[in-house]
Amino acid sequence: MRCTVASSVPFALFLAAAFSYDGLMPSFDIVSQVNSMEIENAVNQAKKELANRFDFKGSKAEIVLEKTEIKLTAEDAYKVRTLNEMVIGKLAKRGISLKSVEQCDPDISPLGHTRQSIKIKNGIESAVAKEITGFIREGKFKVTTQIQGDEVRVNGKSRDELQTVIAAVRAHEFTVAVQFVNFRE
Repeated sequence: MRCTVASSVPFALFLAAAFSYDGLMPSFDIVSQVNSMEIENAVNQAKKELANRFDFKGSKAEIVLEKTEIKLTAEDAYKVRTLNEMVIGKLAKRGISLKSVEQCDPDISPLGHTRQSIKIKNGIESAVAKEITGFIREGKFKVTTQIQGDEVRVNGKSRDELQTVIAAVRAHEFTVAVQFVNFRE
């Protein structure tokens, strides 16, 4: 008994179409992303510590997470500074780069109540993206770079060249934490 493809397309053409090479070059994206679940976990841990701390018993100290901002409120500047240290410590323990965290100056009301916000930065700003592409160009790598919104796409002819670029970017100190995603061959 013979097996045949139930189509008008010959089997050889079917295989050629299924395994064709589109001519796309290997590429990857450089991004700066923060895991929102890790931020939420860090804030929850800080809230638990706040509830158990003796020096905060009976005070109106509070830690609130709103999308990309953590708001700290307390009765005085010392307690807000302590809350800040707690939250930053928990973020660091959860593996969140402190380059992705922006601490604003505390706001002190005339009555002494203090508020502070900690902003979480996601994405690469255009100035930093230009710095990254400039660094890659100065390295004389055989790749092309393209800024796409808040990420940088790097294309190259060989996988080895892309891995060399990744190693060079990792070794260089940028103002944002960078990750490498969407590696395509």
